[in-house]
Amino acid sequence: MSITLIIIILTVAVSLSSFNNAQLFYRLDFAPYQVEKEKEWFRFLTHAFVHADTMHLLFNMLVLFFFGDITQRYFEAYAPGKGAFYFIILYLGGILFAVLPTFKKQKGNPNYHSVGASGAVSAVFMASVFFSPFTSIYLYGIIPLPGIVWAIIYLVYSHRQSKQGRDNINHDAHFWGSIFGVGFAIIAVPKSLPNFFAQLLELLPF
Repeated sequence: MSITLIIIILTVAVSLSSFNNAQLFYRLDFAPYQVEKEKEWFRFLTHAFVHADTMHLLFNMLVLFFFGDITQRYFEAYAPGKGAFYFIILYLGGILFAVLPTFKKQKGNPNYHSVGASGAVSAVFMASVFFSPFTSIYLYGIIPLPGIVWAIIYLVYSHRQSKQGRDNINHDAHFWGSIFGVGFAIIAVPKSLPNFFAQLLELLPF
């Protein structure tokens, strides 16, 4: 069984359990005030295994399903024997790094709560795009665009929405999870960076 599938099964199981168990939901969610006051550091990790609703869960798990295994294979291609290890670090690191800005911003707010694996999933998605920027990704299964185009749109949208703060979605987690995904890929396999630029240069007409 793949690491991606194990993560999906675990996340779905915990999320479904929390839908009908408010005590479990609020025990695992990301509550910066509780982390700061009660030193409940486990929330930096556990919030990624609970979700706001079925659609939130379904979207994150579908993206992880489509990009998880291929991202691990990219790591394995660059660093034989280390693909699984790097993928686990990518996912867990994405969970943690994505909410650090939120913690700093909201640690004095007792009413702030957030949940979901979006930070980690964003890290996986962006690492995949970084490794293969011109692989087509289909919108609604019919409109193909290079992954790098989707990545730029996603980053710009997440950054703008984070600044506006007009909804209840933690866009900071999406943005910083994405940044971590690319940054970790470069650190883990440095030769991926010149390969990325080589792929970009192939588009030049000279």
